[in-house]
Amino acid sequence: MDAQDREILKILIEDGRCSIKDIAVKVGLSSPSVSDRLRRLQDSGVIRSFTADVDPRALGYALQVITRVRPLPGKLHIVRELLQEIPEVVECDKVTGDDCFVVRLVIREIEELDSILERITDKAETSTSIVKSQPVPRRVPLEF
Repeated sequence: MDAQDREILKILIEDGRCSIKDIAVKVGLSSPSVSDRLRRLQDSGVIRSFTADVDPRALGYALQVITRVRPLPGKLHIVRELLQEIPEVVECDKVTGDDCFVVRLVIREIEELDSILERITDKAETSTSIVKSQPVPRRVPLEF
């Protein structure tokens, strides 16, 4: 990955809808060269996908919740599968430490939380926090 690839990535991170033609003008390359570079960045796994960043609140999910999950002995694989099946789970990381999973959920109202957590509480211990704000949203480190 060279300086022009990095510049292309920075442009796409700032504006994922930027056209190939506009990117080419900004980095001083032809459109076919930018297309080739984008294809190589995808093939190498640097660019995983082109996607829309959707605000869950705009879809009616007023609350975000972080739940730390500690499966009971012998229940790790069952809990992992259950978490994958819960549509309100939007992210799940397997972590080191006392808990095995850190889960981010979106819910429409607080009353939904118990019914969601009840799906796993007989197989895991949970500790839940309501997200008040996100001072640092998910981002790509721009120093690459």
